[in-house]
Amino acid sequence: MLKKYETIFIINPEVGEENTKALVEKFKALIEASAQIESIDEWGKRKLAYEIKDKNEGYYVLVNFSSSPEFPAELERVYKITEGILKYIIINKD
Repeated sequence: MLKKYETIFIINPEVGEENTKALVEKFKALIEASAQIESIDEWGKRKLAYEIKDKNEGYYVLVNFSSSPEFPAELERVYKITEGILKYIIINKD
């Protein structure tokens, strides 16, 4: 049974425009491989509410998707080992 999830991840703006696009594509492909994407909304570069790893800005990406309950743990694992990700959150919307 598929459940609905929402994830937001923030990319370090210092990785550069080309690497930012590559990271967005990487996570889009990862989510598409194991889930059904409902929407992707790139908010772009915004000021952070508080400093994260000495950064004041980040590139925000919001993704709504449906997947099996096991997939978010794998997505979180990949977020943790990916260089350039400042912060992320995965929310169960059901």
